[in-house]
Amino acid sequence: MTDTNWAGNVRWSARTRHRPTSLDELRRLVAGADRVRAVGTGHSFNRLGDTPGAQIALAGLPPTVEIDPDRSAVSVAAGVRYGDLATALQAQGYALANLASLPHISVAGSVATATHGSGVANRNLAAAVAALELVTADGDVLAVDRTDSRFAGLVVNLGGLGVVTRLTLDVVPTFPLRQYVRLGLPREALAEALGAAYSVSVFTDWRSERLDQVWIKQDADQPPPAADWLDTVAAETPQHPVPGMSPEHCTAQLGEPGPWHERLPHFRLGFTPSSGDELQSEWHVARADAAAALAALDPVAERIAAVLQICELRTVAADELWLSPNYRRDTLAVHFTWIGDPVAVAPVLAEVEQRLAPFAPRPHWGKLFERDPAAAYPRHADFAALLREFDPAGKFRTAEMDRYFPRD
Repeated sequence: MTDTNWAGNVRWSARTRHRPTSLDELRRLVAGADRVRAVGTGHSFNRLGDTPGAQIALAGLPPTVEIDPDRSAVSVAAGVRYGDLATALQAQGYALANLASLPHISVAGSVATATHGSGVANRNLAAAVAALELVTADGDVLAVDRTDSRFAGLVVNLGGLGVVTRLTLDVVPTFPLRQYVRLGLPREALAEALGAAYSVSVFTDWRSERLDQVWIKQDADQPPPAADWLDTVAAETPQHPVPGMSPEHCTAQLGEPGPWHERLPHFRLGFTPSSGDELQSEWHVARADAAAALAALDPVAERIAAVLQICELRTVAADELWLSPNYRRDTLAVHFTWIGDPVAVAPVLAEVEQRLAPFAPRPHWGKLFERDPAAAYPRHADFAALLREFDPAGKFRTAEMDRYFPRD
């Protein structure tokens, strides 16, 4: 176990740290702790996974992946990485409908924070959860599925309801994709571009009127984008989203066909995508407000660009999960990868939040944000009630959880 998160901007403060190798060992640790938190691959940029008590890494649990063809589902251990799960599914002819840009992240951690990919018809990763098992505060194992009236509140749980040990996810037949990168998208063509393929990401450095790159992940049997597609030009060599970085770690481009799990992510599983010397923030606004929300940021474009590595624009379909940024709202996700300088980034982050405020932005729970999220999440009070029900003594609470969901 490392003593920091992946980015290195958070040093864990846990008194003890554990890597259980069995469910029974995990249950004993949880039952015997006064304060406890689970941690996955550490890709959150805030202190959500921190605790003054016992920190438990899930990667030591048996990495089981069990496919049920009759139910079109897969049961997977919580600590398994999405890239490893995808490889196992592909070998049996199955796929997930969506993946995030990084295949390196754990299943449970990604689901707990409503991490997502992109696509006008694609929901976030947590929306694929059909059932889950978790160890509750007293060390018991609770199994729940979509028939439970609380299920929509239990899936995206921020680690506050217990330690998730296993999830069951919907699967679909495997499918091939091709990836193309286009350069220089006019801002007014953003909505059309985002809806042009199975999954689309648009990157901008906020330094020019046009958006820098469009990553198009389309069905392999579809023709490539036309030469003059949306007044862009085709990238003739592989690209990296961050200017100046080598594309060696990126998934194959230039229209080379490949299976879903080798095209939906931006980065390859066998490589570390960057040094981790970065900070990240992300806010989700209604898709219908996309143009207005981006226009609201234009007056501070120079301030953003000065502390920015890259900004990614994606669209995510609505779902019913209480703490999902996409709860009952098709969204535009505005993601900022900042330089690794918290002092320089903080005032710009605050300005971005202030300018997005009229659009009821919902922050990504695993990124950096400052505004109180209560007003942005319609089921905030309902989840707070779940916290009281599942964890009345505050065993899974942290300072970050108390900030998001103050105790009564």
